[in-house]
Amino acid sequence: MSTFTNTYSNDNDNYFSNLGRATRAFLGALLASKPYSELAQKEVIASTNTSTEDARYVRPSKRDIALLNSEAARYENLMPNLAAELRFLASRG
Repeated sequence: MSTFTNTYSNDNDNYFSNLGRATRAFLGALLASKPYSELAQKEVIASTNTSTEDARYVRPSKRDIALLNSEAARYENLMPNLAAELRFLASRG
């Protein structure tokens, strides 16, 4: 007959609990975002300051379209889906 004992300690001063707290603090600082209310205020202010010239669509130049097509050719063998997407974006120009 075999027995299994688990000597788990709920001690807050061990290495792994410190490591967990540090990791959570690091991820919290890394992924911190501004509260929604601040973002909403900035969005309202930005929408009231835009003029009709800023909202106007500017058609991409032939150079930009050629650049997208050349990038698509570079990625054709490596990532065919990306190449197809780049060609689609170039065709919408």
